[in-house]
Amino acid sequence: MIFDSNHYWLRNAHVPASLIMSGNKWTSRKAANDGLLLVDLEIVDGAISTILSAGTYDTYTHPSLDLKGRMVWACFVDLHTHLDKGHSWTRTPNPDGTFDSALIAAKSDAKKWTAEDVYRRMEFGLKCSYVHGTKAIRTHIDSFGKQGEMSFSVFRDLREQWRDRMILQAVSLVPLDYFLAPEGEALADLVAQSNGILGGVVYMNPDIDQQLYRVFALAKERKLHLDFHSDETNDPNSMTLRYIAQAVLRHQYKSKVVCGHCCSLSVQENTEANKTIQLVRKAGIGVVSLPMCNLYLQGRLPKQTPRWRGVTLLHELKAAKVPVAIASDNCRDPFFAFGDHDAFEVFNMSVRIAQLDHPYGDWVNAITSTPADLMGLPDVGRIGVGLPADLIIFKARNYSELLSRSQHDRIVLRDGKAIETALPDYAELDDLFVK
Repeated sequence: MIFDSNHYWLRNAHVPASLIMSGNKWTSRKAANDGLLLVDLEIVDGAISTILSAGTYDTYTHPSLDLKGRMVWACFVDLHTHLDKGHSWTRTPNPDGTFDSALIAAKSDAKKWTAEDVYRRMEFGLKCSYVHGTKAIRTHIDSFGKQGEMSFSVFRDLREQWRDRMILQAVSLVPLDYFLAPEGEALADLVAQSNGILGGVVYMNPDIDQQLYRVFALAKERKLHLDFHSDETNDPNSMTLRYIAQAVLRHQYKSKVVCGHCCSLSVQENTEANKTIQLVRKAGIGVVSLPMCNLYLQGRLPKQTPRWRGVTLLHELKAAKVPVAIASDNCRDPFFAFGDHDAFEVFNMSVRIAQLDHPYGDWVNAITSTPADLMGLPDVGRIGVGLPADLIIFKARNYSELLSRSQHDRIVLRDGKAIETALPDYAELDDLFVK
């Protein structure tokens, strides 16, 4: 196979122009309306050595593969997941699919968590992600007391064991009032010792400013980035995203801040939503939307058809130059019954849910380079000379073909070599669910 060679060319590849790392000086023809460039890629010793307009050379002195216009992407970056909860659905399903029931079921399932249980379910998720073509993942970790200590320990072990295959980051997950107690400072220390990100769920309440003040103080003292769950509701009066943006500006906080969900923004009056968006832009906050999970949870009422899609104002945020990403969120747990840690599925579904098309533009960056930047990974999620050949080759030649089939037959390259693409068997976890 050509991918066994240390020096080869991928010819006639359609690459989204927005994934080409700035600074690569070359020209190419654009494909009709899709923002794609037809290029030849030279791979040498696992890295991209040259990017040329397709057909620049008549002959090649090294092996070459004619892709005949197939699309080539950079590997995915999944900015917001919950690997510690993942694949617990068999043991503790959500009885009615509502958010409230998800909270109850997840709390019940957590009583069954041991280090082995968390390790195996998290690793199962990593195996799926890797096979599908993900290179970097950020996971939120339920962090109350001893449970947080155990799960962060498991995370550190997995991060070390997977360091040659995947970049892993962890975020603490507790309600923000947790940080007002001594346990909150201990958690901040645990996050710092784990090289993690400080985070929590922000709710509207009379003490929200005090809670945010404490979290920002803890983060600044330990030089930690921040990542919040905010406004995961259809209540238009929920404006925690605005409070977070104001806190960033008030504290003159310079480290990265990411806010996930932000669903209520889409049910607010335009004037109110725009006030928040402008503050978010000024504060430099990145927003990550979780379209699949929020489509599942938000607006769910018994025997009623949902009236909204749950996603935040992706187009409006992006137009305001707010960094916008999309991500997996939960997978086969009480908060989302489905999913397979496939970032392409996230993109495919997001295009439909949020109409990220006509034109497709640079929305591919929302699952590649933009989340990489928010994770502090400037060389990940893009294609450029000198970068590792961490690529995904699809059979599809354009977005219409790409989004019309599952793309289960994609080829994933890591350091220029094709990886094994057999997904782990669900039966691997069966013994965890014996009652």
